[in-house]
Amino acid sequence: MRTMEVAQQAGVNAQTLRYYERRGLLPDPPRTVSGYRSYGPEVVRRVRFVKRAQELGFSLAEIDVLLHLAEGGPESCDAARELAEHKVAGLDAKIASLQAMRESLRTLIATCARPPAERACPLLDSLDS
Repeated sequence: MRTMEVAQQAGVNAQTLRYYERRGLLPDPPRTVSGYRSYGPEVVRRVRFVKRAQELGFSLAEIDVLLHLAEGGPESCDAARELAEHKVAGLDAKIASLQAMRESLRTLIATCARPPAERACPLLDSLDS
């Protein structure tokens, strides 16, 4: 398969395929006599794997690890689970941080209920301190 065919089947663009190659997520494909990349059907599955992992928040470096684990034996499942648990812990921390930001913003928004005659904005003042 040529680049555009793989890209279309995998739901990405050609630049994404080349980027994944440069990052080592895809093997360098053989070239035709005229220099075009010639991919096997397994590349579509691999690109879809990468995209699904990205949708779950894994970085490309983490995805590289997951790809190697996917080629391993039963012990790979334990390592993949540990990586996913670490990702969940990071998400939990980020959610807690976002909730704290939301509460801080709500508190600041509540300070904005001032009479129009008062020109000072408590919200803006709090950002300036």
